[in-house]
Amino acid sequence: MKTPASSEQKATRLHIVLPLCALLLLAMLGLQPSGHATAASSSTAEQAFTQASQESGVPVELLKALCQMEGHLSMHGGIPSVGEGYGCMNLVHTETTDGCKVMIENRGDACTHHFTRRQIDTLGHSAQLLGVSSDQIKSDFATNIRAGAAILHEQAIAHSSTHTLPTQLSDWYDAVAAYSNATVPATATMYADAVFKLIQSGFTATTDSGETITLAPQSVTPKHTTNLSVNASATSSSTLPAGCTTAKAEYAPAINCIIDQATHDCNTVASDQPCNYESANRPQDLDISRIVIHDIEGSALAALATFQDASSAVSTHYIVDTDGTVYQVLRNEDIGYQAGNYWYNQHSIGIEHTGFDATGYQWYNATEYLASAKLVAYLINQYHIPFNHDYIVSHGTIPSPTLGTSPNHVDPGPYWLWEYYGKLIAQQHVPLPPVSRHAGLVTLLPPTGRKPFGPNGTETQDNFNFFSLYTGPSTTSGLIPHTGNTSDITDETTNVETAISYYYSDRKLDEAGTGKIMYKIWYGELDQPDATPPNNQYAHAKQAWLAVPAGSAIEGIGSGNVVSLNQQGASVAPIYGRPLTQAAGYQKDQIGEAPIGALFVSAASATITEDDGTHTQWSEINFNHRQAWVPTSEVTKA
Repeated sequence: MKTPASSEQKATRLHIVLPLCALLLLAMLGLQPSGHATAASSSTAEQAFTQASQESGVPVELLKALCQMEGHLSMHGGIPSVGEGYGCMNLVHTETTDGCKVMIENRGDACTHHFTRRQIDTLGHSAQLLGVSSDQIKSDFATNIRAGAAILHEQAIAHSSTHTLPTQLSDWYDAVAAYSNATVPATATMYADAVFKLIQSGFTATTDSGETITLAPQSVTPKHTTNLSVNASATSSSTLPAGCTTAKAEYAPAINCIIDQATHDCNTVASDQPCNYESANRPQDLDISRIVIHDIEGSALAALATFQDASSAVSTHYIVDTDGTVYQVLRNEDIGYQAGNYWYNQHSIGIEHTGFDATGYQWYNATEYLASAKLVAYLINQYHIPFNHDYIVSHGTIPSPTLGTSPNHVDPGPYWLWEYYGKLIAQQHVPLPPVSRHAGLVTLLPPTGRKPFGPNGTETQDNFNFFSLYTGPSTTSGLIPHTGNTSDITDETTNVETAISYYYSDRKLDEAGTGKIMYKIWYGELDQPDATPPNNQYAHAKQAWLAVPAGSAIEGIGSGNVVSLNQQGASVAPIYGRPLTQAAGYQKDQIGEAPIGALFVSAASATITEDDGTHTQWSEINFNHRQAWVPTSEVTKA
């Protein structure tokens, strides 16, 4: 959970609205490896898949699907994922960890409950099977494919009652589930289901070198297991982190680490004692209408230790680890201190993920995405939360409630794969949102052909999910005014993220000749960088030019309505960081302003109960990179 001004606090930064699913779904829709095999280098990626399949007996369709789902056909510059997995096959090497030691380092107190995090070393084991070095598996595409095939071969033999390889593609289900390294059977089966769905649908994508890989749709029905075994890391009291129990959690697949009300609840402890959440009776007293996606800026155990410390003053409902383990820290009915905006805290459930917002090359792996998607789908169905990116929000799209608390956090950052994540959630049978049609709508999608990052783990201009804004219809005109550091890729003052809809009044090809499309939109600019704080965070809505790579936007369709600001007798309309009652005083929460007649997209609303029992309606607008709020009485549907 990172603020642009507090990068030094990474160790304790604890940090979705989900992608516009309907739009994103339109846009995406036998031989044992020798212990002394030569490390043959294939001249093409297609040859690499074919060679690995012939050598291992693993179907080439399966290898292609895994390489695409895990690593998006990328070697990630030899840099590991947040789960210490390498290459497109995500060959993992993690050390056996004393979880108690991790918690001591992050909390600083005595540890009375030792537990061990299991070691996974498919990287080292596959290197032994192939007779090659681990470094070669990390860096060479063909060897990485062969290594993944070797592990799959071994898993298939282990899961076969006859200790022979499957003869049909449909019989590889158990081996694929085991390959996930998941600790929970439900996540392992979801992983296998996702791989086979990818095989059924097929895909065309590119490798790091630009080679196109195609998997034609396959007519295959996997044979689901009835007794899948997984490598459980937390199944008994002796293997659980401190503060966690074997009692069933509210979300069944989660480990119960719900913190003690007597020592953590701000409604229970003495006023002079630290606390980090509030007990409540949601959704009876407050509706649960949003889910907030965070990254931890570290490990799951570090986050758990922080939330178990009442003096941290922060908390969340769930933590998702890279092996698919989900920890429940708060009951859904209670209010977590997680969004940096109390109104959002009251109406949302927070989910933290092991990972880092600034380092896209430390990519989130498939098992983590899958476990999180299953949790989000459960919450959507449980609380009837709309399935779009205005309700399933990034922490980085939530505004600060006041200027004095600006800016808010920026996680999960530009590398969270919203389009992939949305597709996984949609596969869990959640109701799709309505789609709006308007001539001026534009909805952003990931850059066409985007790789998660460039060669050798470096970031490039168009390889992440933020789109920059310029002062004119040319990418040479200069970025709009900002207060952040544009060399920091997590800075949000001059850009917007994918799966969000905006209204544009003009559209041109980039005059600089890049082929990008420039859209003229209203955007809240932080144009007072030299003013005395907090005024430097005050945003004036002006028209700016949004640069979008060709093929990375859908026009005329989106989420929400186009609205015009309309306040009688005024030239500008105030913009707020949260909806609030009249008695609370609007002005103290004003974070910006926009000219009367300015056009924005509003895809969410809120009803506030006034002190006299009457109700006031508020409309959320996509004001800049973040959401903002205006009274519904002051907007007109365009």
